[in-house]
Amino acid sequence: MSEIASIDDLLHHEEEPPPARHAPRRGLGPWVWTVLIALGLTAVTVVGLRIVGVGLPVVVVFAGFLALLTLRRFTAQVAAPPPGRAGGYRRSGGDPAGYDWGPEDGLRTAVAGWERRLGGVGGETRDLSRTVQALIGELADERLRQRHGCTRSSDPVRARTLLGDLLWKFLTAARPRKPTPRDCAAIAARLEEL
Repeated sequence: MSEIASIDDLLHHEEEPPPARHAPRRGLGPWVWTVLIALGLTAVTVVGLRIVGVGLPVVVVFAGFLALLTLRRFTAQVAAPPPGRAGGYRRSGGDPAGYDWGPEDGLRTAVAGWERRLGGVGGETRDLSRTVQALIGELADERLRQRHGCTRSSDPVRARTLLGDLLWKFLTAARPRKPTPRDCAAIAARLEEL
């Protein structure tokens, strides 16, 4: 019989390495372009405002554009990576649902753990029911422990009250039957309510 893993084991993943930093360009080149763009935008804005009869000091308009462009430059340096890199959502390719399962994705690691455990039970309904029963039992015990300070083994009477009859019968059955989709929905709803 395979070893039963805890929820922490199922949801555990290694920390992601820090993103590779690109060396910022040195020198005055980027800043010269920023000043030139600010000057150009200032000239267009001042001329446009003068045409409609509004007079603003050129220095104020220039300072505003320079501040906005500088802010844009700094926020671009700390922005998140574009979609499709190192896990996250992307629009095309891969998974039809649109999720890019990167190599360090914690959700993928957790799902893979469940896939391995559920995939190893073969095709027998009895093995599947026992495996699912054990997994749901772990989830129920973890929810009971975190939210109510008890488990099925430490306080069975209180646990039975909190779990409800359907979930309690499913978890304590010696030979669990295959739950119907309606039973699965009720069990999942009860676990979420805990």
